[in-house]
Amino acid sequence: MKLNSICRCEYYWLEPANAFEPFQDYDVGLIALAFLQGSFAYGGWNFLNYVTEELVDPYVNLPRAIFISIPLVTFVYVFANIAYVTAMSPQELLASNAVAVTFGEKLLGVMAWIMPISVALSTFGGVNGSLFTSSRLFFAGAREGHLPSLLAMIHVKRCTPIPALLFTCLSTLLMLCTSDMYTLINYVGFINYLFYGVTVAGQIVLRIKQPNMHRPIKISLIWPVIYLIFWAFLLIFSLYSEPIVCGIGLAIMLTGVPVYFLGVYWENKPKCFDAFVGEFTSSSSSSSSGISVAQHIRQKDVH
Repeated sequence: MKLNSICRCEYYWLEPANAFEPFQDYDVGLIALAFLQGSFAYGGWNFLNYVTEELVDPYVNLPRAIFISIPLVTFVYVFANIAYVTAMSPQELLASNAVAVTFGEKLLGVMAWIMPISVALSTFGGVNGSLFTSSRLFFAGAREGHLPSLLAMIHVKRCTPIPALLFTCLSTLLMLCTSDMYTLINYVGFINYLFYGVTVAGQIVLRIKQPNMHRPIKISLIWPVIYLIFWAFLLIFSLYSEPIVCGIGLAIMLTGVPVYFLGVYWENKPKCFDAFVGEFTSSSSSSSSGISVAQHIRQKDVH
């Protein structure tokens, strides 16, 4: 459909004179916010890092998966947007609540029902990947002692982190309290990129302070530096453009500070507190047929 529209010379909005025609005054903050929202669609690359323990030969397959998936997804998304622009004007794109559905109605006729089904399947695929990987964050954090040990439990037979999955479900439902999807994307996008930048900066610090550390996957430092420059532009101007939304995102992130001080920093806890946590963990494991990773490893060592 994309090539057919272009071959029929339906590329008015692709011509530079029309493609870059502004509909409002340029604003650096809004440009950064547009990058922040647009990059949300490309965020899947980061989720691969959460499941390295479950990959076969991760030092080979993880870079390979990233190198294959990012160009492929970029190619599909860019050409999908080119298809939209060849069939719809910018005013129609902005007025549409579901661009893909509107696009299908204009070009596919009686077969327009294919588009919403395709969008739904794509959405379910993205949700499946997010649930599969995000729950491993809570699982790993609990295993390291940064979260309650309940979240480090796995199913006895299936070895899936059921408590972490349920916690992910609960936190997701809380996010849906907002009715504005774009506001939610700004919340999540701002927090995600904040942590992405801190993580990349940590890589540079470790490369300088511990140059001899074993690194199975190693890249040139020029790429983290370029990323941090883009990251700083994105966060600073997004915060300038939407201070309230980004501030709320920061407040949501800071809610983890009391949890850290309570669960990690506070080492000399009262015995009654530890007894309560232990009893709660035991009762929860019995009801969910789970077993903590630490117990599971100890039992394997005994046998």
